[in-house]
Amino acid sequence: MTVEGTTTGSIRVDFAEAVPKAFKALISFDAAAREGLDPALVELVQIRSSQLNGCAYCLHLHTSEAREAGESEERLHMISVWREAGSFFTEPERAALGLAEAVTLVSGGGVPDAVYRRAAATFGEEELARLLAVILAVNTWNRIALSTAKAPGAAPRRARR
Repeated sequence: MTVEGTTTGSIRVDFAEAVPKAFKALISFDAAAREGLDPALVELVQIRSSQLNGCAYCLHLHTSEAREAGESEERLHMISVWREAGSFFTEPERAALGLAEAVTLVSGGGVPDAVYRRAAATFGEEELARLLAVILAVNTWNRIALSTAKAPGAAPRRARR
């Protein structure tokens, strides 16, 4: 998503170099959030949040990682329309995608009770908390990438998240 008056590709602060302690803390938070979660599920929610936030850098990164992990092109193409393409995704994946959307778009009215109940009925308390943390992390990474005008495919990742 490009907002009128913004410049993409312009030189902006290198967040990792400017505030390495904050960057490392985010990497640690992200890694802790993922522990014990299905890596494929993590990629799905990161892709969906990145789509909703219009973050080309993160979308490129997470679709590439999903492919490397064996995700099918067919499923990758269906993430943005997961409700209509329900047979492509398991119940846990659908619950996680719904939660990812609600948390990512939280300013539009919060996280609806039905969405939260579906996720809570699907995941145990710790797994649900980790899923929330992954969603919070990817939204933070999206905002960093968008604010600093990170270009998709332009630079390798500094560290494994």
